[in-house]
Amino acid sequence: MENVMDTLRARGFIKQTVYEEELYELLGRESVPFYTGYDPTADSLHVGHFMQLVAMKHMQDAGHRPIILIGGGTAMVGDPTGRTDMRSMMTKETVAYHVECFKKQMSKFLRFEGENAAIIVNNADWLMDLNYIDFLREIGVHFSVNKMLTAECFKSRMERGLSFLEFNYMLMQAYDFLVLHRKYNCSLELGGDDQWSNILAGADLIRRKEHKPAFAMTFQLLTTSEGKKMGKTQKGAVWLDENKTSPYEFYQYWRNTADADVEKCFRLLTFVPLEEIGELCRYRDERINAAKERLAFELTKMVHGEEKALKAQTEAKGAFGDGGDMPAAAISQSCGTVLQALVETGLAKSNGEARRLIQQGGVSVNGDRVSDANAPLPAGEFTLFKGKKVRLKVVRA
Repeated sequence: MENVMDTLRARGFIKQTVYEEELYELLGRESVPFYTGYDPTADSLHVGHFMQLVAMKHMQDAGHRPIILIGGGTAMVGDPTGRTDMRSMMTKETVAYHVECFKKQMSKFLRFEGENAAIIVNNADWLMDLNYIDFLREIGVHFSVNKMLTAECFKSRMERGLSFLEFNYMLMQAYDFLVLHRKYNCSLELGGDDQWSNILAGADLIRRKEHKPAFAMTFQLLTTSEGKKMGKTQKGAVWLDENKTSPYEFYQYWRNTADADVEKCFRLLTFVPLEEIGELCRYRDERINAAKERLAFELTKMVHGEEKALKAQTEAKGAFGDGGDMPAAAISQSCGTVLQALVETGLAKSNGEARRLIQQGGVSVNGDRVSDANAPLPAGEFTLFKGKKVRLKVVRA
């Protein structure tokens, strides 16, 4: 069987590792319990988590056991990585609800039954009742403050001020790895490359305290060829929950992938064989559109199922004159203005957003640009345009 590290390398996942040769040998020799962490601050995963889920599936399919760590305890403190503010704190009930939502979405990628079944654990189970003196004596003694301050996750906060609360985050994440090693023989932590310092700290802690092998592996962040993080739109994050981002919107997001990013997204986010990806992406002219349609379909099918992926594909073709059915939305009988229609159809989240769209010239009705938010709607059915990418057939409920 091919070593999973070969698969991850070939598809472009791996950014950094430690003890790489030793890890490669271990992954090729036996089943390795590994973990990744998830911050439970929302009731849905988003595109930023997509790549990690795919990597975990590659690992599980190769015979390794996924441990999904929910940061119910660390979320009470806040991870300073990539942030200029502190995260809000949540109740246990909110965290539990978010975990259930996560598991439902993750089950489309990972197996929670059978051989190498994935498990979900919550670090609140061991962090909430820690004795502070014991923690300092057992864990804190192994950390150098000077070394910690060189980590990017802290350096980016130093000018604005880094609270002692957040300064503890690295210690707690390292302690998570140690606990999982002791309870489940977990010897590998995976994550995005922005977590390198925290992940490395955990592997180092295990080697110091347990005198046993422990490994860190980080992945490339999902960014465009221009270096911008993928998964953001004008409406905000691209969610895996269809109530937050509809299958049609999800499909359209990937259908609009820049030409230069299509092959990278295929490699990192799908399970299409590399040879087939190479053939799909060999052209950089109008023929790349066929690859974009395939990419959008594959990802929508993975998250929402084949039926909804086919429906989104048909709606997209209808909306842009390529055949198929244009997506439709219903408005109330009392809806009388373009502004109200934008909000009722979900093309704008609020009256303020609707006004901005109209003021910026991004809204048309039946092909005619609208400049007045209070412009009356046509009688009966009409087509509502938002920019060049979104088109809806609107009917009265």
